[in-house]
Amino acid sequence: MNADQNHKPVSIRILLADDHTIMRQGLRALLERQEGLTIVGEANNGHEAVELFRRHRPDVVLSDIEMPQMDGVTALAAIRSEYVDARGLLLTMHAREGDIVRAMRAGALGYVLKDAPLDTLLEAIHTVHAGRHWVAPVVGAKLAVRMAGAELTTRELDVLQQLAKGRSNQEIAVALTMSEGTVKFHINHLLQKLGAADRTQAVLTALKRGFAYLD
Repeated sequence: MNADQNHKPVSIRILLADDHTIMRQGLRALLERQEGLTIVGEANNGHEAVELFRRHRPDVVLSDIEMPQMDGVTALAAIRSEYVDARGLLLTMHAREGDIVRAMRAGALGYVLKDAPLDTLLEAIHTVHAGRHWVAPVVGAKLAVRMAGAELTTRELDVLQQLAKGRSNQEIAVALTMSEGTVKFHINHLLQKLGAADRTQAVLTALKRGFAYLD
């Protein structure tokens, strides 16, 4: 065996997920020019990403966060519920605190901004493929700020998303299977943690920081 064979580049099989066709095809064209990278499937939404993962078992899932039907974070969480070793790298246009926290809680190993240079994306792919975390400096700074502040619990995030949908305390209680008193308790904590004077301000802050989304 010669030296070239001994140093054969690692082959990485990638599943792409992005609802913007041009973006997805552009990523494919860029990545397939790189030695050792192969695109095994393309998903247009989170549901497709989960199904394609089951079919192809890629080494890395490279997924947009904001997609219809099922977003990238939810899709990755669903994939990891079946395949605990699945390695996800999430793409987004924004470095919002809520997105970052949701991504990491879903088990993402990396978080890359869409305007990052190709070299940065390649570094992230190889790092995640190796099973290590990769976080861009701007994202790391956001995480540091997030960890320094009052952290929202999973249940508080659930209530916050219901508030963003304009639901009353009674409707939230039914949707989340809790008492109205518990809903009020969570809302009071949310107002304190977000520094909001009322529900409306809490929702606006949550939307801005990426803790909640409008349907």
